Amino acid sequence: MKFDLVIEGGCIVCMDARYTILEEHCIGIIDGRIEAIFPRGSSAYSVAKRIDASNCLVIPGMINAHSHLPMTYFRGLADDLPLHQWLQEYIWPLEAKLVNPAFVFDATLHGAAEMIQNGISCTNDMYFHMASIADACTQAGLRVVIGEALIDPMGSQPIDNKIIGSKVKELKQQYQANPLVDFSLAPHSIYTCRKATLEQCAKVAAENGFMVHMHLSESEKEVQDCIHEHGKTPVAYLQSLGMLDALTVFAHGIWVDESEMELLAKHGNSSIAVCTESNLKLISGFAPLKSYTAHGINLCLATDGVASNNNLDLLSELSLTAKLHKALNNDTGFLSARDAFSMVTINAAKALGRQQDIGSLEVGKLADIAILSVSELENLPMYNPYSHLAYATTSRSVRDMVIQGKPVMLDRKLCLVDESLIINKASEYKTMILKEIK
Repeated sequence: MKFDLVIEGGCIVCMDARYTILEEHCIGIIDGRIEAIFPRGSSAYSVAKRIDASNCLVIPGMINAHSHLPMTYFRGLADDLPLHQWLQEYIWPLEAKLVNPAFVFDATLHGAAEMIQNGISCTNDMYFHMASIADACTQAGLRVVIGEALIDPMGSQPIDNKIIGSKVKELKQQYQANPLVDFSLAPHSIYTCRKATLEQCAKVAAENGFMVHMHLSESEKEVQDCIHEHGKTPVAYLQSLGMLDALTVFAHGIWVDESEMELLAKHGNSSIAVCTESNLKLISGFAPLKSYTAHGINLCLATDGVASNNNLDLLSELSLTAKLHKALNNDTGFLSARDAFSMVTINAAKALGRQQDIGSLEVGKLADIAILSVSELENLPMYNPYSHLAYATTSRSVRDMVIQGKPVMLDRKLCLVDESLIINKASEYKTMILKEIK
C-alpha cells in the first residue's frame, strides 16, 4: 500500500471505545485520514514521508473546548482582579480601542502557533472578525471552530435579529472547501445578550443545525442577577428560550445547581467546558465536576484565553484539574488519569459534535495526531501512559504535530509559519498596547 505519511512505532493511545493502547504500532495516513493502524514490521508499504515515533506516546491531537485566540496580546495586562472588574475596566475598553481584522489575524496566528506547540490540534474559539481567525488558523495549520461573538451594545438598540447567524452562514459557504475551519453561534453570555438576542440565537441554531458556544454561570453574581431579573436560574432561563435544544458548549459552568444539571441531562445536547486555571485566577470558584458526572453530563477541558489564564497549556490544565478535584471531593479515585485525558480528546470531540472525525485514533478518522517524546529523565520510567499524560508529561514533551494528515510541527519546529516573525510581531504590538494604556 502507498501511504502519504506513516507514523512508525511508539505507543499509540487510541482513545477508542475500548481505550486501546498499542505498543510498537504504525499509523498509515492517506488524504488526511487514518487509513490503517498496524504492528511495526507486520507489512510492507511505500510511503512519501515517515515520522519515527520510537520512545514516544502517539495520542489524538488534543482539543481545547473554549478559547479566545485573538486575546493573545493581552497576556498579563490585567492580573489579580475579580472577573467583572477585569472585564469592564480593562479588557473591554482595550478591545474597543485595538481590535480590528489585522490585530485579530496577528494575535490569532501567535495563539495558534502556541497551541500547536502544546499538542492542541483543534480549538473551539469565540471572538470577533471571524475571517481573520479562520485565515490565521489555516496558515498555522490549526483546526478551529469559530464562534461569532454576539454582545448587545450597552444602552442602545439591541442586535438586529435579522442579522444573527447571517455571517455564520456566509462564512460557512466561503470556507466550505477548507477542512480546518467551521463556524458557530456564540452569544457571549446571559448578562451581555438581551432576551430577544438569545431567543433568536436558539431559533437560528435550531433551523440551521448550528452549534452554540457561550459562557455560563462563571460567577455567583451572574446567577443572582439572573434570578433577580428573570425569576429563573441561568440554565432554566436558557431552557425557556429554547437554547438547550441546540448542540451547546457552555464555558465554565461553575455556579450550576442540581436542578439545572437535571435540565442539562434531560436535553442531553450540552457539554461543560471546564476552565480550571482561569477560574482559580479570577476566584470564580470550582466547577462541580462530580455532580456533573453523576448526572451524565459531558465534560471537556479548556484553557480560556491567555488574558485570564495566562497560557494555552492544555496538559497543565488537565493535570491541575484532575488533582484539584480529587482533593475537593476527598476522593483519590475521582477523575482518574484516563477520565481526565478523555476530557481533552473524545469528550471534547463529542462536545463539538465531531466524534466521528476527531478525538481518537481510529481507522477512517481524520489524522490529527500529537507525538510526545517520553525518553527524557522526567518521563522515565513509564508504566501507564494515562498516568504519564495526566501527571508527568508537560507541553515540552510535545515533539511533533500532524493535523489533517499534514505535519505542522516536527522536532519542536513549526512547519508552516516562521516563529521568529511571530515573536517580533508580538514585540511590536506590546509597544503599541503600552501607548494605549498609559
